Amino acid sequence: MIRLERRASFPKWLGWVIPIASIAAALVAGALLILVSGNDPLTTYSRILDRAFASGEALSATLIAATPLLFTGLAAAAAFKMGVFNIGGQGQFVIGTVTAAWTGLMWGDSLGKAVIPLMILAGVLGGALWAAIAGVLRAWLNTNEIITTLMLNYIAANLASWLIFNSRSYWRLLSGSGLQFPQGRRLPEGSDWPDLSLGSLVLPCGLLIGTAVAVGCWALYRHTRFGFEVAIISDSPEAAAYAGMRTKRKVLAVIALSGGLAGLGGAADVGNFRHVLDPKGLNQSGYGYAGIVIAALARLNPIAVVFVAVLMGGLSNAGRSLQGPDFPAGLVGTLQGMVLFFALGGEVLARYRIRRTVRIPEGVAV
Repeated sequence: MIRLERRASFPKWLGWVIPIASIAAALVAGALLILVSGNDPLTTYSRILDRAFASGEALSATLIAATPLLFTGLAAAAAFKMGVFNIGGQGQFVIGTVTAAWTGLMWGDSLGKAVIPLMILAGVLGGALWAAIAGVLRAWLNTNEIITTLMLNYIAANLASWLIFNSRSYWRLLSGSGLQFPQGRRLPEGSDWPDLSLGSLVLPCGLLIGTAVAVGCWALYRHTRFGFEVAIISDSPEAAAYAGMRTKRKVLAVIALSGGLAGLGGAADVGNFRHVLDPKGLNQSGYGYAGIVIAALARLNPIAVVFVAVLMGGLSNAGRSLQGPDFPAGLVGTLQGMVLFFALGGEVLARYRIRRTVRIPEGVAV
């Protein structure tokens, strides 16, 4: 018989080897798939690298694609660290976009660039409060947070769509073409987030903020009492409660923190890139679900989330720029799925040993 036996210890070097080996295995499996489809794997991979990382313009587009993924990846990692499965990053991202867009529309003309901190605050509060709904239900009513956060995604998507397509809201353009073709109001130029230019390379402001937030999350979970209590609650909620830790408040705090990170991503998306509330584009993006993949690949390490987000952003950017009759349809999505599959498989093998046991028939002397 084959069974999995949990390892008594987890060597630190495995934390680096597993993700690298998982990505390498995914690339090998992807190469076989490309070969079977009648294409050259080396040519295909070289084209992906060229369009994703080879030039300043390509890398700039990759960093733009990576920015929202960074925030949703951090959101998923922050919750999963305590064993709280926040699947609602997509909805929290959308609500953060809604609240940040309202702030930019309201004060963008009068405050100019000074409105950006207010947009950040609005996005964080919007996402945190939206996630707190599921947090309260989980902590005090023992409701499954997977179901509640997932359902809240659909409510957030429908709310954003209603604001633009079925109402005369403050977010909707109510003049000119907006009367016949519903669309969001363009935020004032004063509320546009600046970028950092390094020659041909452009670093989005949202990416810089996200990187700083990732470092802050790493320090929070590694060097503070909050992080210590989260680790204890994750390993043994009963022991944490016996030690006097307020587990219910901690669950609510972690889910709110996760939602706030996703909401900050929504603020960065509308302030740095879209400059308009775009429900259709947000609903099609799937940023929240991609963030779960990124958190898993990063093994819930906030610093690693930054690098994985850039990798996944590069794949997405290359897929969009290479899409055509000579590029395998759905290849990029397939590669992303393979990376996740092998990463999760590697995580299992890292934490468990494969043991083979022999069943001895009854009546046979040992």
